[in-house]
Amino acid sequence: MRTSDFDYDLPVNFIAQTPLEIRDYSRLLVLYRQTGQIKHTVFKDIGEFLKEGDILVVNETRVIPGRLFARKLPGGGRVEILLLRRVDRLTWEAIVGGKGLKIGRQLDIETRQPGERSLNAVIEAVLEGSERLIRFDRPIETIFSQIGHVPLPPYIHTRLDDPERYQTIYAKTEGSAAAPTAGLHFTAELIHQLMTLGVQFASVTLHVGLDTFAPVNEDDPEEHKIHTEWCRITPETADQINQAKGKGGRVIAVGTTSVRTLESAAANGKVAPFEGPTSLFILPGYKYKLIDGMITNFHLPRSTLIMLVSAFTGRERILATYEVAKHEGYRFYSFGDAMLII
Repeated sequence: MRTSDFDYDLPVNFIAQTPLEIRDYSRLLVLYRQTGQIKHTVFKDIGEFLKEGDILVVNETRVIPGRLFARKLPGGGRVEILLLRRVDRLTWEAIVGGKGLKIGRQLDIETRQPGERSLNAVIEAVLEGSERLIRFDRPIETIFSQIGHVPLPPYIHTRLDDPERYQTIYAKTEGSAAAPTAGLHFTAELIHQLMTLGVQFASVTLHVGLDTFAPVNEDDPEEHKIHTEWCRITPETADQINQAKGKGGRVIAVGTTSVRTLESAAANGKVAPFEGPTSLFILPGYKYKLIDGMITNFHLPRSTLIMLVSAFTGRERILATYEVAKHEGYRFYSFGDAMLII
């Protein structure tokens, strides 16, 4: 297995730059993974492919406005900061853009409106590459609205006027550096409609890191170091999923983040309560322990996400399906169309 095995050509015009005006009007490609059969529909009609007793597991994480801008002290050079995860009350791991960002460098964080109280920070440690440990002079969660901007993926170049369009409608627990984008297609009306059909919903939490967009640069993907991400499955959620599975319902993960969360805590066809970091890296050859299907978007070449999906469907099948999607004009990546794999 080589990283190049997961490469494919994607002209830039296939990369969706903006979300559709109506969330569930995105297109939906349904792939039957055992036969390779493909059907084309729209997301609002996904109920036609679900059945009473199925359970959809969504990731309720909420993206933090963790893109900050700062000035170096002294000197005034501009710095961009992308917050990854909180370490303690005042300290965060972050990716930084700028020169001379060594231990001890003082930073003045810019506010969105002139006249607002300034915020100071200091580089406490140099981590791998452009990652740093940054300590702020006061907790920043309560002032995100004054200092923060929603971080969009690097392949999106169009301004997003409504930041809520990069949040799922059920986003609840702040902590993600990126959205679990498979869930962006759901509306409150669609969820209600599916529940009236007997489809259940369960929520887990996984705070997505920016590593989700990082390509695998090693020739051998097994040498790639995947970053850990914090996740949680409550006892109530575990019971709900296990009961649905025990009654013959299919466990369908909404997004690769839900897949990782569930599979991190699964054994013998059941899931256990879990809270903590996961570094599960799913590659072809992995034997899925719990999920029966997944809803997902179309992923970047050479990414850990296309490898995860390939482990579920087979590499050749998923790459062939992507070629069909290109031929049919599907929109790719975070604001693109969706797949249901069952």
